[in-house]
Amino acid sequence: LDNLSEALEKLKLASADSTADIVESCLDSLLKALASNNAEASMKIQEMDILTSFPSLLNPQSSCSPKIANIIAEVAKNEFMRGPCVEAGLIPPLIRLLNSTNQEVLLQTGRALGNICYDSHSLQAQLISMGVIPTLVKLLGIHYHNPALTEMCLIAFGNLAELESSKEQFASTDIAEELVRLFKKQTEHEKKEMIFEVLAPLAENDVIKLQLVEAGLVEHLLEVVAQTVDGERDEDIAQLKTASDLIVLLLLGDESMQKLFEGGKGSVFQRVLSWIPSHNHQLQLAGALAIANFARNDGNCIHMVDTGIVQRLLELLNRHVEEGNVTVQHAALSALRNLAIPVGNKSKMLSAGVADVVLKFLQSEMPPVQFKLLGTLRMLIDTQGEAADQLGTNGKLVERLVEWCEAKDHAGVMGESNRLLSALIRHSKSKVIVKTVIQGGGVKHLVTMATSEHMIMQNESLVALGLIAALDLGKAENDFVGASLVSVLYKLLSDERSAPEIKYNSMILICALMGSGESYSFTCLASEIK
Repeated sequence: LDNLSEALEKLKLASADSTADIVESCLDSLLKALASNNAEASMKIQEMDILTSFPSLLNPQSSCSPKIANIIAEVAKNEFMRGPCVEAGLIPPLIRLLNSTNQEVLLQTGRALGNICYDSHSLQAQLISMGVIPTLVKLLGIHYHNPALTEMCLIAFGNLAELESSKEQFASTDIAEELVRLFKKQTEHEKKEMIFEVLAPLAENDVIKLQLVEAGLVEHLLEVVAQTVDGERDEDIAQLKTASDLIVLLLLGDESMQKLFEGGKGSVFQRVLSWIPSHNHQLQLAGALAIANFARNDGNCIHMVDTGIVQRLLELLNRHVEEGNVTVQHAALSALRNLAIPVGNKSKMLSAGVADVVLKFLQSEMPPVQFKLLGTLRMLIDTQGEAADQLGTNGKLVERLVEWCEAKDHAGVMGESNRLLSALIRHSKSKVIVKTVIQGGGVKHLVTMATSEHMIMQNESLVALGLIAALDLGKAENDFVGASLVSVLYKLLSDERSAPEIKYNSMILICALMGSGESYSFTCLASEIK
């Protein structure tokens, strides 16, 4: 430490006189001290206020720049030194050094900036606002053959890509092409993992999704899948998961998804289909999720149902009644739900036995599976009276729906249960089903549903309650009273925020409750409540 103190004193004097040889010698002493005991040497540097002398020495023409940047990088490994580095004004001159052609300067400068801004979103945002992203992307393009510089850029991208503010800047660069080029030439697992860690957050942006697809990333990812699908090493299993997950993520963008679908003839789409019958659970999962993403477009859904996708998904689900992989169940049900949205698909899917297979999971205790199961059945019976009739007379289903209507810890399951209960009544218009729902204790839940914050749920509830009142008021009367239906209707009608259709359906229900649809009774009641 005595030698360090002497070197620091000399450095203060030398930097003022710009004596290059002495400065170099002092910097060497600092680097040795930091290598020996980083924390103690850093504290000494801070005590003697050396950092403030560095900005003037950090310039592209100075031979000292690589060593000074190296010292800053070492010092900034200590959390307590990052603030002083910022206060000493080191960030602007370091960013200027990124325009250097000296690879050692670039490497040490990147390390210094990375360490100063480590784990600080505000400092990383500052770097982004100062235009560091286009500079680093350009560096990666020039120096992709330099492993150390490549690694520095990837680490920086990995940190910066986590910030939402970075996505727009990245999208305006050649980052997609550079990363795909780099990925293509990598053979080491660790380097591929580093690139994956950058790709994942970047691929959350729809513009970058499309850029990555156009740069050919998916084809390279499919190669990784093919190479690792039968691998038993941990790194093979990890790469298979990461590559297949990334393909699914790229399909979340509408443009990127359509580009890969290619009217159902795309090679990527065909390869993904081949994953469904795989014995590998990760590929089954990714395949089902990919189909769910392709099925976000009605035209795609119609094409897929017409070409036999449903049967593949049902076979997959049947395998998992026993195997019970929850993530695969959830993914396959998601795909079926999306495929059931176009009106023309519903009857075809019902004829294929989708409802029967879905009902096999009625005993599932997993909320994500319950949620998708309910959504799939609700989509299937929409406008399908006969299907609603069949499902509505299934006592186990109605019993389970009523049970899930009370799942307060799982709002999604509770909401979907209410909606399916209402849909069974609305689409069947059957007195038998109304009776089943009344006996099962479902009426009170439909009344509660009328108080939902979502207008569509309020409407669905009111129409279902109107049908109950019209078809079997006698049996439902006690439940209506117990659930304070009149009070709920009064609130809906007196609330200025209630939509016109909510008030209209409330009035229709009131008329049904009174057993009269005459306009005189309707008008009197409306004016009285008002």
